[in-house]
Amino acid sequence: MRNAIIAILLMLASVHAALASECVDSVEMTKPYRPVLSAYTAGLGSAHVCNTYLTPLHYSGWSATLNYERMQAMGFDPERWVMQLGLQAKFDDAHNPARNATMWGIEAELSWAMLRRHRINSCPRLQLYWGGFTAARGGTLLLMRNGNNPAQAIGAWSMGAEVAAAYNLKIKRLPVTLRYQARMPLAGVFFSPDYGELYYEIFLGNHSGLVHAAWPGNYFRLDNLATADLHLGNTVLRLGYACDVFSSKVSGIVSRNIAHRFVLGVAVEWLTIGRSRGIDPHARIISAMY
Repeated sequence: MRNAIIAILLMLASVHAALASECVDSVEMTKPYRPVLSAYTAGLGSAHVCNTYLTPLHYSGWSATLNYERMQAMGFDPERWVMQLGLQAKFDDAHNPARNATMWGIEAELSWAMLRRHRINSCPRLQLYWGGFTAARGGTLLLMRNGNNPAQAIGAWSMGAEVAAAYNLKIKRLPVTLRYQARMPLAGVFFSPDYGELYYEIFLGNHSGLVHAAWPGNYFRLDNLATADLHLGNTVLRLGYACDVFSSKVSGIVSRNIAHRFVLGVAVEWLTIGRSRGIDPHARIISAMY
């Protein structure tokens, strides 16, 4: 009888250990939650524009943007890889030195990036990102005082490198996330007519030499963005500064655009949870930046 009781107790202990092991394994195998970070911002500042296809003069004025940014940790390795999607609409209003002519610029850009994230063990609040991006942009420059050539079309597709750093801290009781991001195209293609070539000639069929290979020697662009995210409960107030530097030279046409803008907007993190899964209290939450 005694041996039977001991055998039953040993069996129960082994079953309990197996169940505990399965519970631990299930917790470890639980997929983490990956909230989406969505930011909606507006920028306003100065613009300095030059395009020798339209005029040899330098124009200066103001620049405004509307931006959408989406970041999320990747499902295959959320600790190390982050996806970033961006959409920007830009409007420039610049005047010549005599202030009697106006050049307008209208442009839209769609970008997508894949970034490798590094966490610093000696500084857990700091996260470093590096990776590649691809972007497509299109728009036009308008100078209505030109009779024959009042517009210059903008079109480009590029891919390049992006680096960023994010630092989380607290100012008294307010959580703040500081971020700096820079990206630069390294290769791609862009549109440009020949110097003095009319768009009417292009319409008639002169399509040769309109698409050019892009590299930093003839198509230089450096976009800088510094932001401070103030965590006000479930909503984040984003303050920042953006500096975009662009310069191209091809077919005898020089184009430059330098803009400085202050950035203001809001950001939110949100989760999509399927009904079949429900809310798992054991799952980790891995944010793309916070």
